[in-house]
Amino acid sequence: MENETNQASKGDWRQMDLFNPSEEHRMLREMVAEFVAGEVEPQALEQDSKELFNLPLFRRLGELGLLGVTVSEEYGGSAMDALAAVIAHEELSASDPGFCLAYLAHAMLCVNNIYVNGSEEQKKRLLPGLCEGRLVGCMAMSEPHVGTDVLGMKTVAVRQGDKYILNGRKMWITNGTLDENNTPADLVLVYAKSGEQKGRPQISTFLVEKGFKGYSVGQKIKDKTGMRASNTAELVFEDCEVPLANLVGQEGDSLEHMMRNLEIERLTLAAMSLGIARRSLEVMNRYAQEREAFGQPLNRFGQIQKYIADSYAEYMAARTYVYDTARRMDIFKAGQRLDSDGVKLVASTMGKNVADRAMQVLGGYGYVGEYVVERLWRDAKLLEIGGGTLEAHQKNITRDLARALKS
Repeated sequence: MENETNQASKGDWRQMDLFNPSEEHRMLREMVAEFVAGEVEPQALEQDSKELFNLPLFRRLGELGLLGVTVSEEYGGSAMDALAAVIAHEELSASDPGFCLAYLAHAMLCVNNIYVNGSEEQKKRLLPGLCEGRLVGCMAMSEPHVGTDVLGMKTVAVRQGDKYILNGRKMWITNGTLDENNTPADLVLVYAKSGEQKGRPQISTFLVEKGFKGYSVGQKIKDKTGMRASNTAELVFEDCEVPLANLVGQEGDSLEHMMRNLEIERLTLAAMSLGIARRSLEVMNRYAQEREAFGQPLNRFGQIQKYIADSYAEYMAARTYVYDTARRMDIFKAGQRLDSDGVKLVASTMGKNVADRAMQVLGGYGYVGEYVVERLWRDAKLLEIGGGTLEAHQKNITRDLARALKS
């Protein structure tokens, strides 16, 4: 404990055993941090400014074993756990949250989803290419007029002989397109209605591959507030033909699929907020030491001290919650929603607030891209919306706590 306290006082918050519980986790963090410093950081500002996804850099994540971080070695993955996924997302988002979001959409929403829910044939056929980065994947759940109301989705799948016919549109899909030419992702995991049972819609999961008839990109969504280094698109399915072999599990299994995967999605989104907060805190702390006003460093003034101290305490509180939840998470089990919602609820707003304080401390310099926090501030807002809104998390937590009282 004394060693951890000394490290914290020196500002090296990444090296505490709580956040690196094994040598393997520590080595992973060092590897990702080195990659970020050498390859991610130099391109981050330009990619954001141009609203471009860096596909060659993304494929480098496959060489590092990050694209299949939770997948077993049998299918080309690194056989690590939810805590390793948190480490990767925190480190990447401390430099380029937009690029990290593209990573999350591929590694968590698509790859981990197939690994946990797919058949043996689907895993053997698709996961090696996805883990290597030869294939880029995404997940499509949201629709133009339906957000968190999953049961209200309009996309439908009808079985016809040896295939399903998929019709509908999906919106806000990260990695939905790979470039400015609207090239679709190599693989999209699609949720669609496949019938009704006892008056409730049945939702099923389908693997739609590039080249399938009827699958196309509607439009790339531009002028986003933040996360501009990841591509967001509308996907269109017009009489899209999907082989029976590309149904994941059985018809109607999607709610279980969603619950298993949404939990690690929300955990890693919370980890992204940690990265944003940590970088913002580092920038404002350094600036407040170096910048002077009225003959004194800014960190001698009470208002600035409040911004820095509150940010550090809130960051460490959220980080502890996130890492404790990650330590306890089993990616193969559903029913861990309470704290996966809890960490995202707490961390997403924390990250946004810390970035906002950093901008305030830097003043005019904080308002321009050169000092990073302006971009982090813009990126942070999405994390209060995407992967479940704050309001959805509040609803879920309240319901889960009410159920706990009855049990």
